[in-house]
Amino acid sequence: GRPAMNDVLARRERVLGPALSPLTYDRPLYLVRGSGSRVFDHEGTAYLDAYNNVPVVGHCHPRVVAAIARQSAELNTNTRYLHDSVVELAERIIATMPNDLDTVMFFNSGSEANDIAWRLASIHSQATGAIVTDWAYHGVTTLTTALSPESWPRGEKPEYVETIPPPDDWRWSVNAEPIGGDIHIDEAVAKLRARGIAPAAFFVDSLFTSDGIFNPPPTYLQEVARRLHAVGCMFVADEVQCGHGRAGTHLWSFQASGITPDFVTLGKPMGNGHPVAAVVTRREIAERFASGADMFSTFGGNPVACKAALAVLDVIEEEQLRQRAHKVGDHLRGGLMELKDRHEAIGDVRGAGLLIGVELVADRETRTPAPGLARDVLNGMRQRGVLIGTTGPAANVLKIRPPLVLSMSEADVIIETLDASLGRAHSPAYA
Repeated sequence: GRPAMNDVLARRERVLGPALSPLTYDRPLYLVRGSGSRVFDHEGTAYLDAYNNVPVVGHCHPRVVAAIARQSAELNTNTRYLHDSVVELAERIIATMPNDLDTVMFFNSGSEANDIAWRLASIHSQATGAIVTDWAYHGVTTLTTALSPESWPRGEKPEYVETIPPPDDWRWSVNAEPIGGDIHIDEAVAKLRARGIAPAAFFVDSLFTSDGIFNPPPTYLQEVARRLHAVGCMFVADEVQCGHGRAGTHLWSFQASGITPDFVTLGKPMGNGHPVAAVVTRREIAERFASGADMFSTFGGNPVACKAALAVLDVIEEEQLRQRAHKVGDHLRGGLMELKDRHEAIGDVRGAGLLIGVELVADRETRTPAPGLARDVLNGMRQRGVLIGTTGPAANVLKIRPPLVLSMSEADVIIETLDASLGRAHSPAYA
């Protein structure tokens, strides 16, 4: 039989070490199976997964599982040999992108993709400075950790990195601050230049997932991109968390702004959890890099990974998951807005498609964050069978980010469970 939970927990603590991220809930969740938008623990209890973006087409989707198994039984090797799957996947990805983005390079994780995008951008721009949002997350390598304020130890900012605030129009409205990113970009560029550093690249998740989830008007990123390009700084759209139809209106979230980034990076949702990632860029940028060095990731874009990613694209299209994310997401946000009328602790509800943030506050007027309440709601919803996360610098924004197969009735379960959890938890003591 399966090992007991306490046994697994004790063994984990012995061998995984203290540096690995802690377990999510106060009472650990021991998961053994998944299907669609549900996961099941060791006792057979089902949970509605409203958190995990990696299984974008649902846990253990039969089409993806079959594609992986079939190719695993045939061949898995590197891209220094010809294989049609990597070519087909590149062609399929390019067909979804703006015309200028015509070249794809494959890797194993979003961290690798962002790391490579940085190398390409710094070589092409002949600059060394980076700009990111205040609480961004772009990966776990040394370089991408430097681009991830969320992960900085004790807030230590690398000298070559500057930050801008995310477009938090709800909080800014208190001080009548403009939402435009132009002034913040100009300030960041000026701060880098004052240290003798030219800006090479701006990395952004277009829905600002780690910053607290924001969905600014198209003019926001348009103006940011215009100002960046005016000073020779490149634009990297990190679609790892917010891509593959999650925004509802487009396959890639940056497309809602009508911009063409210099780079688009994709990560593990691309293979529904199977390790595969990509950098999409212009041929001239790749050629400039190739003139000085070649690029090789041993198993980036291997046949098994590519078959998984092709199956994901097929499922998104055939099951109309982008359209579903739009429809179900609108319904879910509408229901959460109704909860706001009943619960003073809900300060704001925002997002796009099936990426939704519910900001919990101790006081709506002052916008004071309530991280303790958010933590209690997180655990309360888990006890009631729904898994969500938290995000933002104060960890007070409930992050609702389910697989795109979420149904209308499951959206209602999320709403009802949050309602019940807030009703039980709400107390000034939690602020």
